[in-house]
Amino acid sequence: MPFGLKNAGATYQRLVNHLFAPLIGNTMEVYVDDMLVKSRTADQHIPNLSAMFTILKQYKMRLNPTKCSFGVASGKFLGFMISQRGIEANPEKIQAILDMTIPKTVKDIQSLTGRVAALTRFISKATDRCAPFFKALKGTKRNITWTAECETAFSELKEYMGRAPLLSTPEHGDILVVYLSVSASAVSSVLIRSKDNAEHLVHYVSKALQDAEVRYPDIEKLAFCLVVSARRLRPYFQAHTIHVLTNQPLRQVLQKPETSGRLVKWAIELGEFDIHYKPRPAMRGQAVADFLSEFTKPQASAATQLITEPNPSPIQDQTPTENTLDLTQPLWTLFVDGSSNAQGCGAGLVLVSPDKVALEYALRFNFQASNNEAEYEALLAGLRLAKEMDARQIQIFSDSQLVVHQVNQDFTAKDASMTAYLQHARHLLATFHAHSIKQVPRSENSHADALVRLASALEQGMGRHIHIEFLAQPSTQAPLICTIDHSPTWMDPILQFLQNQTLPANPAEARRVRHRSARYLVINGSLYKRGFSLPYLRCPTPEEGHYVLREIHEGICGNHSGAGSLAHKAIRQGYFWPSLHTDAQAFTQKCDKCQRFANIPQLPAEPLTAMVSPWPFAQWGLDLIGPMPEGKGQVKYAVVAVDYFTKWAEAEALATITAARIESFVWQSIVCRFGIPNSIVTDNGRQFDNAKFKQFCSNLKIRLCFASPAHPQSNGQVEAVNKIIKKTLKTKLDKAKGCWPELLPEVLWHRIAFGRHHTGARSLTVASPLFTFCRCVSVFLFSSVLAVYWSVGCDNERSMMIDPKACFSRTFAVAA
Repeated sequence: MPFGLKNAGATYQRLVNHLFAPLIGNTMEVYVDDMLVKSRTADQHIPNLSAMFTILKQYKMRLNPTKCSFGVASGKFLGFMISQRGIEANPEKIQAILDMTIPKTVKDIQSLTGRVAALTRFISKATDRCAPFFKALKGTKRNITWTAECETAFSELKEYMGRAPLLSTPEHGDILVVYLSVSASAVSSVLIRSKDNAEHLVHYVSKALQDAEVRYPDIEKLAFCLVVSARRLRPYFQAHTIHVLTNQPLRQVLQKPETSGRLVKWAIELGEFDIHYKPRPAMRGQAVADFLSEFTKPQASAATQLITEPNPSPIQDQTPTENTLDLTQPLWTLFVDGSSNAQGCGAGLVLVSPDKVALEYALRFNFQASNNEAEYEALLAGLRLAKEMDARQIQIFSDSQLVVHQVNQDFTAKDASMTAYLQHARHLLATFHAHSIKQVPRSENSHADALVRLASALEQGMGRHIHIEFLAQPSTQAPLICTIDHSPTWMDPILQFLQNQTLPANPAEARRVRHRSARYLVINGSLYKRGFSLPYLRCPTPEEGHYVLREIHEGICGNHSGAGSLAHKAIRQGYFWPSLHTDAQAFTQKCDKCQRFANIPQLPAEPLTAMVSPWPFAQWGLDLIGPMPEGKGQVKYAVVAVDYFTKWAEAEALATITAARIESFVWQSIVCRFGIPNSIVTDNGRQFDNAKFKQFCSNLKIRLCFASPAHPQSNGQVEAVNKIIKKTLKTKLDKAKGCWPELLPEVLWHRIAFGRHHTGARSLTVASPLFTFCRCVSVFLFSSVLAVYWSVGCDNERSMMIDPKACFSRTFAVAA
């Protein structure tokens, strides 16, 4: 190839990959013009070299003898020293750093950071070590400020590079372990492999936090650290099982749909890898000495400082005994308070995580409760919240003497209500590994007390900054449960793996379940299918799936659509199961009305004709349906209008089809609701082609267009909607044909909510007319009966997940 071509390197690499394909990965590694022949023993080396030279001779390629080395135990490849011991840093690059003097100019610091960047895979927390150098570069480009911190970092860097670690190469089948660490300005990780009960370093990763990344919560920084590691070490993550050792609830955070939008994207990105989250054991190797703590500089939030700074005595002075709590493990702290007064009953609680992140929670009761019952309700709500956050041990502070002493078995519960609450509290406390409950004065529980005052106060005239959840009934009142026996379904293995990490005994089946589970998540005990865009798709049971298909097909919003359209509608409404298309086809085949009234194609297919409309409601198609069976009010016609852009349809039943009735319909249903259109397309009927209607359009500057008598497809948009309306009315009414005027609004609702010409996957327009016009979806009966999580975009790039059933059943709810 001639010099100067940009693709010369890639073309040459493609050539050598083709030539040495049988040897690459076994006895040879090739990168452009760097070729490495490797052998485990000296006896194998000569045949391996012979195989390479045979290929070179066959394709008439030559090597430069002055640049070749043969029979060496170690050598340089791609800038690294490769030997039987592992991968070492290039001694020349290390010596270049050791020989550097104290930088005096900007170029000297840039030279230092550039040399460090070439060896980052060998340097633990490289970004943190070089942070003082980056600070020195800020400001003017002529002068630098070389501080004592820079001097210390420079000396420590030289000392570290003098004993640069040796990298190990993982073998097939090895389980690799990842340790994560987060500092105030960077995230770092280390990938290691265990062999002979020892930890061997594979790769270091480090990245500086930029702009908004610095303001991420600590748990999101930890997730971001894992994502950065997966991106940089993608070949390792794809080829091996990864164990992430962390004491933080990282797996629970990545699987919760209430988390931020970026966490959902990260969870989907990590879903392709075989990642397992395990607690941290005792660290042994020198490679992970810098990763003893996951958060080197934890930042306390303002809400936590409000709790801990004024009155630190509840935590410092009343530390529980060591046989109750293990202070070496993460400890959650809970402050609870309840109140009952003439204005109402409520509870407030503050849950503080081990990272000093405070979660505020307020409840208002829709039932009457005493002060002691309100205190118990606050305690139970706090325990439920801590359990959802996967807390293992918890320290509780309450200002109720009765509740604290009854839970600690110092007082006896004699009242039936107190006995029921006490049993419920002990049942929840038994789910924690360790717990401790202490009484504190009300003055030291001011934060929870402020929340309970907010919850129990009247709502009128209050500006609320804390979300309040309404509790419909006491926690001790058992809900009515009707037991239904379900046969085993396809969801059972996936649910068992996601909830309990249980896999089938068959290795092939276990591998298949683990692979499929990456595309699903569990929300409140229900299985949902995740994708690259929200909303999540609810996975119903076979009974629920049959109900969804029946409601979509023949319910109040159904139009007896075909199998493909029916399955596509179910997915668009937020439901999914693997046999959806097969079940939809079987359902439509059993429908008597579909078999009797389905369309029978009689004409060959023709190419689609493009119909251009510049903006919504700029061009409307107008046509008539009828005569039909006479209905109430002696109506037997219908006038239909369709917008060419959004496919929005309007229709009205008429007794007579005069020019005055058409003019009234256009004025009331189109102009007064959607504005004056640019043009209207009609056929050549006398109701449209008359002087009165033309004058009406001329006064409003509406261009009136007539379809060719010999080519009615020129107004095909409204003709297609007419066909859908007549077919839907026919299948819904069957023999009761005179009721079509009452069902006409229902048919239009289906048309607006579900969509287009074809509502199936064949349609060119994916969005329904309602979504195209209002950017929202319609809620149907099955959507409110079976909870589906919808996405509502927020300004802070978060996604608020709404359960329609919960929203309609109570005033306001906030997921904890």
